[in-house]
Amino acid sequence: MKTVYERADIVPLLAEIFRELGYQGTSLSRITERTGIGKGSLYHFFPGGKEEMAGAVLADVDAWFEQAIYRPLRHGDAREAIAVMWTEVNDYFRSGRRICLVGAFALDETRGRFSVAIADYFIRWVNALHSALMRAGCPEEDAQALAEEGVAGIQGALVLSRALDDTAVFTRSLEAVAKRLDAVMQ
Repeated sequence: MKTVYERADIVPLLAEIFRELGYQGTSLSRITERTGIGKGSLYHFFPGGKEEMAGAVLADVDAWFEQAIYRPLRHGDAREAIAVMWTEVNDYFRSGRRICLVGAFALDETRGRFSVAIADYFIRWVNALHSALMRAGCPEEDAQALAEEGVAGIQGALVLSRALDDTAVFTRSLEAVAKRLDAVMQ
């Protein structure tokens, strides 16, 4: 295992632990067991404990989505940004094999603790997709509903794909939602 020198090195490790065990199932003992990082080092990097670790993970996820998804949707060529969104989302969620940590936190008692970050993640995604759809010629009266449908379609596809242990479900769902959105762009 790589020696960890920076807080940023720990965050991706924590993300996978939170994805696998959820917030409630993740303890410092489980983190040290899975990472090999001692509790003292963890508290050095995250004096606020598990809550600060989860906050750092959510911030890291948010930063990735801002750079790879939201910013291009808001400012790039609309059609190209939407096409890239499907590819990036498929890669990020490993074709449905990786859960959406923000979505998972939204579904359990963790939601109250991180409600602002969770809501912001989804609102910004819907708003960015709405912006791209409008610039791509989607009628204004349809853009908001389609943006919500697009994000909900991705999230639902993740849940169904994981529940059925079938990544083809995720791929088919992404393709179907992409076709639906593409059909309304002029």
